[in-house]
Amino acid sequence: MADSDATTTPRATETAEFGAGCFWQVEEAFRELDGVIDTAVGYEGGHVDNPTYEQVCSGTTGHVEVTQVEYDPSRVSFEDLVSKYFEIHDPTQLDRQGPDVGYQYRSVIFTNSDEQAETARRVLKRAQGSVSAPIVTEITPAKPFWRAEEYHQCYLQKRSSPAGLIGQLLGR
Repeated sequence: MADSDATTTPRATETAEFGAGCFWQVEEAFRELDGVIDTAVGYEGGHVDNPTYEQVCSGTTGHVEVTQVEYDPSRVSFEDLVSKYFEIHDPTQLDRQGPDVGYQYRSVIFTNSDEQAETARRVLKRAQGSVSAPIVTEITPAKPFWRAEEYHQCYLQKRSSPAGLIGQLLGR
């Protein structure tokens, strides 16, 4: 996934933020894509600066759990990311994904340009043709992204690593 060859010329990267329920699953799905340089989980769209996980879970901040995806547009397009997004969650569920219920789990794409917004709307329209219920995904301009606490970053990857499993067994 991440490119670490220091001899290559730095490339221009872009970012996109996606909310689709618990950010751990969303992050893991995007980490696997070729052209994704990095991911981070956090909170976006609310009215509180630098919110905590507990504040966001209270449902009072207006934030969504999101995954920020940094990607190389020469290797993966924003359209490909949005297509993947619609594959990894149920965009017809309002303010929930599976067992995760609340405004902070809503389906939303935060766009960083008019071009991203247009692309997201186009892919949403295409996705609507493959589901029977109305898609409720919001497409809205990006707001400040607040990085979640470190223990949330790459959470599923940490839990599945041998060190993560040992830590779980030892109660850490």
